[in-house]
This record gives sequence, structure tokens and C-alpha cells, in this order.
Amino acid sequence: MLMIIDSLAHIPFESASRPITGMAANYPHGYNIAKHKHLRSQFLYATQGVMVVETKEGRWVVPPTKGVWLQAHVEHTVSMRGKVSMRTLFIDPDAILGLPEKDCVLEVSPLLRELVLEASRLPLDYDIRSRDGQLMKLLLGEFSRIPILSIQPFHLPWPADERLEQVCIQITRQPADLTTANQWADLLAMSTKTFQRRFKSHTGITFGQWRQLARLLLSLESLAQGTPIIQVALEHGYGSQSAYTAVFKRHFGVTPSNFYNEI
Repeated sequence: MLMIIDSLAHIPFESASRPITGMAANYPHGYNIAKHKHLRSQFLYATQGVMVVETKEGRWVVPPTKGVWLQAHVEHTVSMRGKVSMRTLFIDPDAILGLPEKDCVLEVSPLLRELVLEASRLPLDYDIRSRDGQLMKLLLGEFSRIPILSIQPFHLPWPADERLEQVCIQITRQPADLTTANQWADLLAMSTKTFQRRFKSHTGITFGQWRQLARLLLSLESLAQGTPIIQVALEHGYGSQSAYTAVFKRHFGVTPSNFYNEI
């Protein structure tokens, strides 16, 4: 198993002369890649395990069959939940028209998966006129055609307001916290109406919707580690496994027990 922990391992890949390069690495559970940024756009995909990618704009929880697209120069961290087999592509933003223009989660089709895996095996100086070059051209074409979902079910938006950020930090640390919007407003010395208005202005969703989404996405991380579903439910603010399952299925379309089997 290829294990890359070197924080500078990516440099040859993103500074290569080719418009797109691929890198393979495996990380242990709990490993954290500190805040950094890249000169090129980046696509992160895990064939195994779950990645948690954070930027100042929000947090993405990324299971297999999904990948994260990050624009060039975006500062981010990556945390591993379970053993993670990561495949990373570094892409020149001007390589082809139609590439994603914002940070987002993308669906990974069977074709895209195989192209990404093959790209991560190619040498940095692959011949653009050879089969390798044609494969990379096809890969770029796939990225230019992937539709970006209007709803990002794996993305947790993050407020820029420092006081609201403290609320969000508390919830992500203790997702079962039952502090209400009224109580948070009192703690922040503002009216409930002002709190709700500011929260939605910064995140695009209400406080209640945000907390529900935070609980669901955080629960994915626990499920990836094999934590029993009933324990996951109680630790994330649900009174029972059935209540958790109902909300989970409504959001993701499958039950918690089937999530990593069907995605």
C-alpha cells in the first residue's frame, strides 16, 4: 500500500508541464492534512474511506462515488475518516472550457472513476500524443460536462460572522447540543429575529436547517468508522434510531445502514 504523509509530495504534480496530472496516496484514519493551497484547481476523490474537506466557505463530507472540486489558491484542510485511499488530480484552470467555476462536490460516474484511477498511475511527463495523452484529454472532457448540482447535500456552509461562527463550532463539536435559536440569540445579545436573519444571510439556510445538516454530515463520519447506528443517532441529537433513520433517508435517499453500500 502506497502511504504518503509528506506534506510537499504534491509539488511536482501541480508544477508539471502537463495540463492535468494525477497523484495516488493512502492515509490512516484520523490523519489531518494542515491548511494549504494549490496553484492549480484540484479534484479529490477517495476510493475508500471518507474525506472531510474544509475551507473558509464551508465543510464537505465526501464519501466514495463523490469527489470535491476546489478552485486554485483556495486554502483548505483535509481530514480522514477511516482508512482513505485518495486520488488527486491537479488541473490547469485554462486546460479546457467548461470546468467547474466554484468549489463543489461532484458525482463520480463509473467512467470518471476509472479515468481518475488510470490518471493517477501515469508518469508526470506522459506523452500528450500517446494513449496516455488521449486518456487525459478524455478526462478533461468529462470534467467539462459534469453538471453541478443546484443542491449540495454533502456541503455545510460556514458563516463569515465571528459570533455566528462560534455557534457553528460549538454544534460541530457537540452535535447533540439542544441550545435553541432563542437561547443562542440571548447569549449573543441580539433578538431572535436578528439572529435568524443574520444566520440565513451568511449561510443561505435557517439555523434549524443548518443544525440538522451539520448533524447528518457529522454522522456520516461516525458511520464510516463503524460506529453502531443507535450510538450515532444518540450522539448526534436524535432521540431514537428510527427518528435518525427517517431524517437521514429523507436527505440522502437511503437508510444509514445502506448508505455506504449504495453510494
